Amino acid sequence: MPALFDPYTLKDVILRNRIAVGPMCQYMAQDGVPNDWHSVHYTSLARGGAGLVTIEATAVSPEGRISPHCPGLWNDTQAEAFAPIAASIRKAGAIAGIQLAHAGRKASANVPWEGDDHIPASDPRSWQPIAPSAVAFGQNLPRVPQAMTLDDIARVKADFVRAAERARDAGFQSLMLHFAHGYLAQSFWSTHSNQRTDSYGGSAENRGRFLLETLEAVRAVWPENLPLSARFGVIEFDGKDEETLAESIDLVRKMKALGLDFIDVSIGFSTPEAKIPWGPAFMAPIAARVRKEAGIAATTSWYISEGRQADALVRNDVLDLVTLGRPLLANPHWPQEAARVLHAPNAAKVLPPSYGWWLARYQ
Repeated sequence: MPALFDPYTLKDVILRNRIAVGPMCQYMAQDGVPNDWHSVHYTSLARGGAGLVTIEATAVSPEGRISPHCPGLWNDTQAEAFAPIAASIRKAGAIAGIQLAHAGRKASANVPWEGDDHIPASDPRSWQPIAPSAVAFGQNLPRVPQAMTLDDIARVKADFVRAAERARDAGFQSLMLHFAHGYLAQSFWSTHSNQRTDSYGGSAENRGRFLLETLEAVRAVWPENLPLSARFGVIEFDGKDEETLAESIDLVRKMKALGLDFIDVSIGFSTPEAKIPWGPAFMAPIAARVRKEAGIAATTSWYISEGRQADALVRNDVLDLVTLGRPLLANPHWPQEAARVLHAPNAAKVLPPSYGWWLARYQ
């Protein structure tokens, strides 16, 4: 069986190992444009030894930002700023990926350390959130979104396509669609947020329509030889888990038929009433089921933090890749530490020689 530090091939892309940096919001952009923070942050993660580095949720339109400080790809200025970051990730030996997103009813929010709540409509920094239906998330996100018209739906799908074209031209080698975490696409899929009575609401077939149409449109412009993935909330932990998971797996099968290459299995986060069973690698068995029943390569994250734990998930054929977030913020050189613990061959080569030689020599 493969191990954590074995290469992984997906389409024409070869990852040097099975460690993926998950998209983690930084809330440091200005007018959607990435800056020196993003360059240093993502280059450091790539130099740390991961196989895949995926840039945080990047809005396909101004209204699609979570906060005023989220990056975007709705104009060429933003794309030009992303190009050297993608090049730097590649130069450091990792595959450069980016996640495209629309925040839907969770948009127009303060950054987490300034409240993590909706910006009041009276604030000049604010904008009108949109969603499938005029249903607020609740708690700290109480604003009622504007229900989308069919023209709105067509416009947002086109926004995803244009952002994908910019990501392609900026030199990214992997593209992820954000279909999770209560944002726009997840809101179409979830019965907690979708109360439409037209062809985009009601049945699972209708609720999945926006996701499939967006995926198909993006696949048409994204290079066939490069991987297209989605982070998808397959379960809500709301008491209807088996029904939701079965419907989600069926939707993943349809996504694969339309050209999805990889699935990042996550949580819906569509209701504040969810009872999420937090614990070590608690999403791994669910991801394994999606992987097997949909017949698609898969990863997940959530409380995976130890090298032996991550390696076992790959060796035991649970996941194809292991996605990490906070452990890599705490230690961007986590891959080197894991390689040492696992006695992986050529552990020193996980890092650039100016780091790896010294660390291997004096441990």
